[in-house]
Amino acid sequence: MEATVQPTNQKRKSAILKIALFATGLSGIVAEYILSTLATYFLGDSILQWTLVVSFMLFAMGLGSHLSQYFKGKLLETFIIIEFTLTMLVSFSAILVYTIHAYSSYNGIFIYGLAILVGMMIGLEIPIVTRLNQEYQSLRVNIASVMEQDYFGSLLGGLFFAFVALPYLGMTYTPFILGTVNFTVAILLYFKLKHLIQPNWQFRLNVMMAFVFLAITLGCIYAKPIIVFGEQKKYKDKVIYEFQSRYQKLVITQWKNHYWLFINGNQQLSTLDEEMYHEPLVHPVMTLSANPQNILVLGGGDGAAVREILKYPQVKDITLVDLDPAMTQLAKTHPVLTQLNDSAFYDPKVTIKNMDAFIYMDQTKKFFDVIIIDLPDPRTVELGKLFSKEFYQLCRRHLRPNGLMIAQSGSPYYSTRAYECINKTMQAAGFGTTKIHNQVLTLGEWGWVIASKSLKDNQLKETLRKLKFKHVKTKWINNESMLLMTSFGKDTYFKNRIPDSTVRVNTIHDPVLYRYYLQGNWELY
Repeated sequence: MEATVQPTNQKRKSAILKIALFATGLSGIVAEYILSTLATYFLGDSILQWTLVVSFMLFAMGLGSHLSQYFKGKLLETFIIIEFTLTMLVSFSAILVYTIHAYSSYNGIFIYGLAILVGMMIGLEIPIVTRLNQEYQSLRVNIASVMEQDYFGSLLGGLFFAFVALPYLGMTYTPFILGTVNFTVAILLYFKLKHLIQPNWQFRLNVMMAFVFLAITLGCIYAKPIIVFGEQKKYKDKVIYEFQSRYQKLVITQWKNHYWLFINGNQQLSTLDEEMYHEPLVHPVMTLSANPQNILVLGGGDGAAVREILKYPQVKDITLVDLDPAMTQLAKTHPVLTQLNDSAFYDPKVTIKNMDAFIYMDQTKKFFDVIIIDLPDPRTVELGKLFSKEFYQLCRRHLRPNGLMIAQSGSPYYSTRAYECINKTMQAAGFGTTKIHNQVLTLGEWGWVIASKSLKDNQLKETLRKLKFKHVKTKWINNESMLLMTSFGKDTYFKNRIPDSTVRVNTIHDPVLYRYYLQGNWELY
C-alpha cells in the first residue's frame, strides 16, 4: 500500500512543479513584451528596442542559469523567493518607468537594467525547478518535461499579450496581472509543499507573502494615477485622453481652447493650425485631378483629410485604410476629433478599412483617381515599408492613367536626406514628382511629395503653380500659397548639404529611409 502512495505523491509534486514552470514561462515572455513595449514608447525605434530588450533578457537568463549552480540548499524556498521578487519587479515595471521618466531622462538605462534583473530571475527559475523535479523523474524525462512546460507557457503568454493584455488592459494593469501569476505560483508551491519547509523559513516566507500581497494590492489601486502623472510629465499640456491600443499609444492634450493629438509620443496634429497641414495634403492633388471620383486615403485616421476631400461634390467614394481601429473609432466618437473632422467618417461616401496599407494595396482590385498618403513619419523599419519603392509601385498600379498621389514626407529641413529619399523613391517607382512644403506653426517646416502617373516633374510643378481654389472653401490655401509651397530657393542649398549621389532609393530589402530619418537634425525641432 505504501509503495502505491509514494509514486502518487511524487507525481503530484512533479505536476505542481510543472504547473509552476508553465506559469513562469507565460509570465517570462510577457515580461519581455512589457519591457520592449515600454522601451519603444519612451525611446522610439521599435525594432532596435525590441532587439535590445530581448537580447539583454536572454543574456541575463544565461547569467541567472550560471548563478543557479551556487544555490546548493533550500531550493524550494529559493524558488518561492525568486517568484516573490519577480512579482515585485514585473508588477511595478510600468509604474517605475513612468515615475523615472517624470524626474529623469535616463529611461533607457533603467529599462535595460530592469530587463537584466527580470532576465536573471527567470534564468534562475528553470535550473532550480529542474533540480527540484529530479527527485520525481529520470533525467531524460525531467529535462524534456521542464522545457516543454516553459515553452508551452511562452506560447500562451504571447497570445495573451497580443490579443488580451495590450489591447484591453494596457500598460497600466497588464504588469499587475503578470505579477499576480508569479505570486499565485509562489503561493501554490508554498501551501502544497509546505511540509518540506522548515518552520523558521515558513515564518520568513509568510512575512514576505504578506508584504508582496499588500504591495501589489496598493500598486493596482494607485497604478492609474501614478501612470497618468508620469504621462502628464511627458507632455507640456494637460492630458485629457490616453489609450494604449494593440498598435500604439494615443494621447490628446489641451492648451487653452486648442488640442493636440499624439501617437506614441509624436505629434500628429494640432487644432491650432491643422489646416496648414491638411489643406496642402488634399487640395493640390484634388484640384489638379480632372475628375476626382474615387479617392483612397492611406492613414489619416483622425478624419481631417477626409473632411477636406468631402468638399468636392464630384467625389463618389472615399476608402480610408488605417491599421488601428482604436484610432478611427476615436475619430468617430471623441468630441474633440468629431468637431475637428466634421463627423466625416459618418458620411455614406466613406468606407473605413482597418488593415495594413501594404496588404490592402496588394489585395485590392479597386482603382483610384487620387491616392492621399497620410502616414506617420518613417521612423522605424516597419513604417519605412510604406515609403518603399515596392509600395509606391503598388500605388501606381491602382491609379487610373491620369492618377495623382501625394505623400506626407516629413521635414525638408529637419530631415533633408529622408525627404529627398522619398522623392527619389517615388521617381524610381515610375512617377513624375514635385516637392512642396509649408510652415506649420506647431510642426515647423513640413513637406509632401506629389506624384503623377502622366505628368513629368517640370510639368507637374508648373501646373501646380497655376492652381486656384475658388471652387472650394478653404481657410488658408490659395494660388499665392502654391507659389510659396513649390519654391525652395536655390537647389544648390540642398545639394551642397545633401548630394543626390548619397541618397539611395528606399526598398523593402534595403530599408535606408528610417536611418536617414533618425539621422536628421531633430534636435533643432
